[in-house]
Amino acid sequence: MKAETVNGNEPSFKQRLGAVLFADVVGYSRLMGRNEIDTYKALRSLLEQLEAACIDHDGHFVDVKGDGILARFDTATDAVRFGVELHRITDSRNLSLPMDQRISFRVGIHLGEFLLDDRGIHGDIVNIAARLQEIAEPGRVFVSSSVYEQVRNKLRLGYEFLGPQTLKNIADPIPIFCIRNEVEGATMAATMRPTSPSMEYRRPDMPSIAVLPFAARDTDETGSWFADGLTEDIILALSRFKNLFVIARNTSFVFKSQNLPPTEAATKLGVRYVVRGSVQRAKTKLRIKVELIDTDSSRTIWGETFDRDHEDIFDVQDEITESIVAASAVLVEAEERRRFSASIPSDLAAYGFVLRAQQLIFKYTRQDNQYARMLYEQALSLDGNYARASAALSRTLNIDWRYSWNEDGDTALDTALAYARRAADLDPTDARAFGELGFVHLYRKEHDAAIGSYKRALTLNPNDADLLSDYADALAHSGYNEEAISHLQRAMRLNPFFPDQYLWHLGGAYYNLKQYDAVIDVVGQMNNPTEGQRMMAASYAQLGQIDLARSIAEKHRAVHPDFSIDRWKKVIPDRLEEDTRHFLDGLKKAGF
Repeated sequence: MKAETVNGNEPSFKQRLGAVLFADVVGYSRLMGRNEIDTYKALRSLLEQLEAACIDHDGHFVDVKGDGILARFDTATDAVRFGVELHRITDSRNLSLPMDQRISFRVGIHLGEFLLDDRGIHGDIVNIAARLQEIAEPGRVFVSSSVYEQVRNKLRLGYEFLGPQTLKNIADPIPIFCIRNEVEGATMAATMRPTSPSMEYRRPDMPSIAVLPFAARDTDETGSWFADGLTEDIILALSRFKNLFVIARNTSFVFKSQNLPPTEAATKLGVRYVVRGSVQRAKTKLRIKVELIDTDSSRTIWGETFDRDHEDIFDVQDEITESIVAASAVLVEAEERRRFSASIPSDLAAYGFVLRAQQLIFKYTRQDNQYARMLYEQALSLDGNYARASAALSRTLNIDWRYSWNEDGDTALDTALAYARRAADLDPTDARAFGELGFVHLYRKEHDAAIGSYKRALTLNPNDADLLSDYADALAHSGYNEEAISHLQRAMRLNPFFPDQYLWHLGGAYYNLKQYDAVIDVVGQMNNPTEGQRMMAASYAQLGQIDLARSIAEKHRAVHPDFSIDRWKKVIPDRLEEDTRHFLDGLKKAGF
């Protein structure tokens, strides 16, 4: 700790190391405009409760101004625990309030040195925490990589890596993580490697393209999911063409708030062409601006503005995608063009429900999964022939079964199978429908049917990285481990900012091959290693390092006290009994 002195007097400030939390109320001006007195009273009461909770977490409110909170903590662990508790307390109070009166926060946390004096705390640490709060999603905690490194193995949480973000008035990009408040299923979430953004890739020997997230020009929050959904639809449509190399959704969305020049984004991703655009909605009108850039020449080779009614959104998607394909000089056969024009819902509201659900299903928490299922069900209630909603609903039911989040037991898999089959019947050109069929068949231990479904899905969409990863997992569980590894390597190239589930699948293939050191290395790369601890402990046990294996098993037990080998034996969808025995043998040696 250092101190400055003024004219020999007492120190005017101190330098300290700690964590700073900045929280701000979402839509405060809107709430005050509707009911100033009630909002003031509700927020004041809530802040009193939050300050007491902050003290319980060894923190201190440095400043409270209007709708903002600045707090400091000695450790990142205490700051993150309080950030999660802040949302829990706020959500609990909101239960009794109507939607338009509910208060929610955005929270940012950074760790480093700050200046402390009699007027508060100062320094870049405060500015960075405030900027993190500004880009955080409502109801979420965003933390810097310095915080993540301190808490990743200490707290029962999941961590979603959002990539390096350029923050206002901060010189260098800051790697950002979003905190999840449930660990179940977190390894399946769309998390990404912290080291990936600095990697550069060699271009493939075919036209290569990345679609960067479209900017939302709306003043309300619905514009964001609308723009994200449109971006994802264009990525999925383009990825159906065998003659195009298309960067996957997860990786594209890492660049959502970075605002990188197209040439820099293309260099990082190893592609030649970049698509970027914006979406603006006003009452019944829709304006979409799109441009396709050849980064070799830094030239816009195609650009257009689409002014349409909301109801024309599906026609606009077709126009945009076909224009991009044509401008990229990719020859697309008539049959592929027909297949590309996937079935669309008859009701625009149904499409809206699906877009909103897409923002939830990738989070793989119990609450988000339940909410996503409700939205997909609403979409189907409006349009019973909407194949995309039926396929996605199948996935939510499968996730419920895998993590024992429902009370229906094995019937959840039967229902999931029915929805996936219906999706494939409704739209035989939808790769995701056949992917969901493969996923259900795998966990029903119908291996030939699973592999057949995945093969058909990849025929329809060979560039879908998530499908490739799921297919590889099915291959590994069927005994084809070398082939599984090859497909996973291709998936990681298509999606360099790949989620933890790719590593989980890769570790499983290596374990089957008894390459235990490779398993340990792979699991060690996971952003949230909690679920991978079973595989890591079993690998150390098989290597004869029993003490280390049992230490890891103890950590896992602290997070999953109800873990049961008998239950897991039923979940593992291995075709070969020796593979299941091999894994259970490692778990038992490790002390599970």
